[in-house]
Amino acid sequence: MKAMSIYAGIETIAEKVLAGERLSFADGLALYHNNNLLGLGMLADTVNQRKNNGKVYFNQNRHINHTNVCVNRCGFCAFARDTEDHGAYTMSIEAVLQAAAEAPASVREFHIVGGLHPDLPFSYYTQMLQSLRQAYPQVHLKGFTAVEVDYFACISGLSVEQVLRKLVESGLGSMPGGGAEIFASATRQRICPEKIDGERWLAIHRTAHQLGLHTNATMLYGHLESLADRVDHLERLRQLQDETGMFQAFIPLAFHPENTQITRYGTTGYDDLKNLAIARLYLDNFQHIKAYWIMLGENIAQISLSFGVDDLDGTVVEEKITHAAGASTAEAMAKDHLVHLIRSAGKIPVERSTLYEELEVLA
Repeated sequence: MKAMSIYAGIETIAEKVLAGERLSFADGLALYHNNNLLGLGMLADTVNQRKNNGKVYFNQNRHINHTNVCVNRCGFCAFARDTEDHGAYTMSIEAVLQAAAEAPASVREFHIVGGLHPDLPFSYYTQMLQSLRQAYPQVHLKGFTAVEVDYFACISGLSVEQVLRKLVESGLGSMPGGGAEIFASATRQRICPEKIDGERWLAIHRTAHQLGLHTNATMLYGHLESLADRVDHLERLRQLQDETGMFQAFIPLAFHPENTQITRYGTTGYDDLKNLAIARLYLDNFQHIKAYWIMLGENIAQISLSFGVDDLDGTVVEEKITHAAGASTAEAMAKDHLVHLIRSAGKIPVERSTLYEELEVLA
């Protein structure tokens, strides 16, 4: 009796991947509809091995969420507050510096994102960057989603390019990938009608790339999107990466429903692993696929290292946005524990800079 192929149900796609051919939209959709999770994982792991040689990256970073006051009310968000709401907060520049001072001396990145505050001037953000750069010249400043950059343009009367140039002059080193959510317009209108559309998000990242800023890309999944919406999202990211080559990593973000307006169970571990593996296969021009352990939990994040993932983000320190939506993970992870998770999965831990310079290979 002939043994069943490990790639049962996805043999043709596996042949294309192993031959180095690009997957089509139909291929991506077929992968989402197929339930051969182990075959999919093995295929993604093979591709990842070719790209990253068994290395798994992490950095030592500290999140700074400077305000949860926001003019938008996205249905999936549990973080945003009105100015007078219970639990609303806005950090002064001094408080931001104090939060930075509480980070371990080994931290190499401040990850800065927050709400769209109705009263803060654009100068608040440039002053924040300038103050952090002056106090911590050795720390990379990664900050502000495309949604925030668009808002800065609105409140300042500047163009997106002018805003980005001023942020870079103030110390910005790169941008995170938040705010992408899902690009498909009909679904986006249901979950975040006030937010910039997908084309605007892509245009802002294109401008950032043209100015020499590396950025990340995300996709929020597990809410109201269809499987075709997911493939469409990956396709548009792949097209922009073909054009600019300046995306560093793709980070799928698992939806957390608690305290949001969307009634769902949230994602399953099965869906999380499938989504990461498909991203690795479809985004052939992305070097890195990141499992954000804050959202996935450390166990699924560790298993994902055999499903095409080569990055576990970092030590994080005090993440607030996902925890407002019910995340049960810790708000920080020690470097030694990250290294342990990676080694236990049979991979090579590599501490990196924000721009993926290899700082220490912990073989």
